[in-house]
Amino acid sequence: MADDEEFLRRSAAPPYAPVVRVKPGADGRTASTPGTPHEKADDPELGTAIIDPRRYTSAAFMRLEWERLWTKVWLVAGRSLDIPHPGDYIATEIGAESIIVVRQSDGTVRGFYNVCQHRGNRLRPCGRGTSGSSLSFKCLYHHWEYNLDGSYRRIPDLDTFSQGAPAYGLTEVRCEEWGSFVWFSLDPDARPLADYLDPIPLHLDPYHFERMVQTRDITVEWDCNWKTSVDAFNESYHVQGIHPQLLWHLHDLDIQIDCYERHSRYLIPFGTVSPRVRKPPGIPESIKMIMKTAGMDPVDYDQPVANIRRDVQKQKRAVGPRQGRDYSELNDDQLTDDYHYTIFPNLSLNLHADDFWIFRQRPHPSDPDKMYYDIWTYELVPQGQPWPERAKHQHFKHGDKTIGLVLDQDAANLPNVQAGMHSRGFGGLWLGRQELRIRHFHKVIDDYLFPPGSDRDAWAGGESK
Repeated sequence: MADDEEFLRRSAAPPYAPVVRVKPGADGRTASTPGTPHEKADDPELGTAIIDPRRYTSAAFMRLEWERLWTKVWLVAGRSLDIPHPGDYIATEIGAESIIVVRQSDGTVRGFYNVCQHRGNRLRPCGRGTSGSSLSFKCLYHHWEYNLDGSYRRIPDLDTFSQGAPAYGLTEVRCEEWGSFVWFSLDPDARPLADYLDPIPLHLDPYHFERMVQTRDITVEWDCNWKTSVDAFNESYHVQGIHPQLLWHLHDLDIQIDCYERHSRYLIPFGTVSPRVRKPPGIPESIKMIMKTAGMDPVDYDQPVANIRRDVQKQKRAVGPRQGRDYSELNDDQLTDDYHYTIFPNLSLNLHADDFWIFRQRPHPSDPDKMYYDIWTYELVPQGQPWPERAKHQHFKHGDKTIGLVLDQDAANLPNVQAGMHSRGFGGLWLGRQELRIRHFHKVIDDYLFPPGSDRDAWAGGESK
């Protein structure tokens, strides 16, 4: 297995590839329409029912999620740019399963269950690596060896197995690429990735993820259900409670929310102040930082604070080309604002013109009160600039290290939310209009867990507070 240094040495800067668009999105825009759609989608009618808290605490519900959701959806394994050469691989975990995705000799990517067919040994630990010059995977237990396509290359002492070799080699999973990431599905009959993601590629291709280098690669163990975490990033209502410092550079109230077939988003204006706070006597320090990053001197600015957001957009549009920053496919609001997407079931994305963040929320294999929280951040590399080294992976438990003020605030609160879900005094999630995405998220979960004709309450037999 190659270490991070070898990967950094072997991986050249990725090219500035043209955007490859997929079919028209659910909002009706076509592939020829420039930029990310910003039109408001019609709000779905989802009612006002309480969300049962046992969905977050029940082992039975967790098992149902595994059987009917996690094994049916498309999931991100890692970044395509991390496996540029034949034999390069990423091993990742979802629930109790480990999956390995491997770059093939013809440039495609294939995925397999990460398990030797002999005695069940994991072929490789989680992380990135390379098969090396052999272009094969040798199990470290008894040296059964597999080609990159999963077929057998060598089984020591095969003549001693009177039954012969197992039939098919490594067990394959569906695997496709989009957005400079590798995706996999445990469902052999999964619909094509482009269909599953619709309308996400149409919305996000203009950001050109392939131009961005990874600056953080962190896995944190959190003491909460994976849905507790997804919920926290699906609404801005909590900003005034958990993140009051953010009110001085973003508008968090009555923001645009758009729900699609299974994915959703909200659009949060940055470079302005929340209507929850009084008009500041001067430019808030956090907005000054936004201005300075755009090349504006706050000392020389003599316009109202309300004009700053639009003037930052004009500044970035003007200076971007000579800085090697191509914003031509982004609308003006994207030059300042946070376009926040949830790709069902477990990806939260904060998207900006010069960077983006992905939070991958994975369930614990057996405990509904625990999860794994992956933090992946990326920064735009100006055209013509050298490609920096990607960040090395870190793995630790909540509290061992800081993950930044805002995320530390969320991380400190979520175990309390999870504990409260168990209380006899809590009847369930009481959601308002600002939490529409949470209600939509649970509706999509139900679409997977409770197909027509199924007993929606069977899982709760014997479950009580």
